[in-house]
Amino acid sequence: MSHPNSPRVSPDSAAALSQAGDEQPEPANESATTSNDGATEPAAATNSPAALLSQAQHWAQGVRLPASLQELPAPLKRLVDQAGSGWRQLSTTQKVVGGALLAGAGWLLLRPGKAARRRKAINPVSTLHELLLFVNDRVEGYRRAASESQDADLRNYYEDLAGQSKQFAIRLNGYLRVQQHDPETGTTLKGKLYRAWMEAKAAVTGYSETAVLGSNVYGEEWALKAYEEALRDRSVTGTLRREIERQYEQSQQTYQRLQQLQAQY
Repeated sequence: MSHPNSPRVSPDSAAALSQAGDEQPEPANESATTSNDGATEPAAATNSPAALLSQAQHWAQGVRLPASLQELPAPLKRLVDQAGSGWRQLSTTQKVVGGALLAGAGWLLLRPGKAARRRKAINPVSTLHELLLFVNDRVEGYRRAASESQDADLRNYYEDLAGQSKQFAIRLNGYLRVQQHDPETGTTLKGKLYRAWMEAKAAVTGYSETAVLGSNVYGEEWALKAYEEALRDRSVTGTLRREIERQYEQSQQTYQRLQQLQAQY
């Protein structure tokens, strides 16, 4: 769920990501660098298609993944592991093209920087706008899952969850209207990048129920963290707090159900 302008997650979130900071230029005449284990690796890639394909092929031949991959949250690591078996069955050409797709999307999702610090909510309106970005991610994530699933029962379940998420957004936006504020219809940058990355992965390894379930579990974790962050805002009181608590409880139930389904595949 496809679980957030950059991903705006709390500091304690295991999925905290950030956008690219300033990069230092490489010397023009340097053709290779040496890794910590002594292996020679290619110099920094250029933006040309040929260089991107060359880098993808290099990775496909077994070069160690960037250190940033080791910092992935556990659910996303599981998705990477699930893709591994399918990846090894691909031809060299498929690996080169697929590696280029995944390298580009993965870099966008994982690149470090300073622009993705979570904005602190200072009043109920700010909290609602922040939470709604994640709720809208939930809508889009389950819609995507329903379109990809080949299992009729799971597809119906995802459609129900997308409808539930839409109702969550409608109710929260109702509070904004009462305060004479415009509704929040956007999604997080993190969610956009994650869905794009999953699309790229599926284009290479194919769609599977296991991968779709793993994506949903990961997305629901984002949603839970967003609800928890909203409930930490002491300015959220009364009927609004009770509504957020109600949605949070339903999100917890969904998360547990998705984990059960994932264990069956």
